[in-house]
Amino acid sequence: MKQTVPFNTYVKLVLLAWLSMVGFDLFLHAGVLARLYAEPSPFLLPPERAFALIPVGYLSFLILAVLLVWLMARLSIKGWREGSKFGLQLGALSWGAFTLGLLSISTASPLLLAGWFVGQTLELGIGGLVAGCGFERERLGRLFLWVLLFMLGAFVSSVILQNL
Repeated sequence: MKQTVPFNTYVKLVLLAWLSMVGFDLFLHAGVLARLYAEPSPFLLPPERAFALIPVGYLSFLILAVLLVWLMARLSIKGWREGSKFGLQLGALSWGAFTLGLLSISTASPLLLAGWFVGQTLELGIGGLVAGCGFERERLGRLFLWVLLFMLGAFVSSVILQNL
């Protein structure tokens, strides 16, 4: 049975899920996978060009956050546990298909593709966790605070990993 969600709540949940996904994405790409981007590759853009296009990548995550929250509302998925489980499943299926497709037609290294698969699956799991929490609450202020703290932690962790 589909949930009836006021439009403004839907927009807020999309933004909160997206912000949590962006925070993890920063940690993943600027921290954990950063060394893989430093190696020259015919598949990847030069670092300066890739950096300039980061907003386009984050726009793609906004579209994924819309899809995630829309599906969760249609399927009446609530709670952090159910939300994260659904996000992980959606992430594994979508990014699994995407990375297999890239493996079949590109020069991307298998290590980079594996990092993308695992990282983006976790990213959608985090977005699902946030949206699931939001669907259980009438007010989203505390959830917003948790998302901001998560983003701050991801940023600090990324800086630390880059300097190791």
